[in-house]
Amino acid sequence: MSRRSARMSAYQLIFGYLFSKEIDEKSMSQILESEDIKPADSDYIRAVVYGVRDNYSQLMEIIADNSKNFKVDRIFRPDLAALLLACFEMKYMDDIPPAVSINEVIELVKAFSTENSSKFVNGVLKGVYNTLKEV
Repeated sequence: MSRRSARMSAYQLIFGYLFSKEIDEKSMSQILESEDIKPADSDYIRAVVYGVRDNYSQLMEIIADNSKNFKVDRIFRPDLAALLLACFEMKYMDDIPPAVSINEVIELVKAFSTENSSKFVNGVLKGVYNTLKEV
């Protein structure tokens, strides 16, 4: 499994989390028990998914602060899952350059969301990046 595939798996698990506010442990186990998963990818998926869950309120606050004139509870869920994933990586994973986090979730949004979502997500993440850079 590549990091891109691991990121997509984490994205899908975060998307599911948005509906129930619980991690789908069965789906997580199926992904982590896959034959082609590397230990580093397994560690990454766990870190991101549980990290988003554990820091959900703080991440939502960061997103809300950077989604100008748009209420966070109205953000399309595929976009919100991408925003949570990228925000977590940018804030807590120093080994991933912010530009990589942003570019990768933009590709996820292009694949799984609406035509205009990539512009919205990119704009929010630009603000998040600038905010986190100042800290």
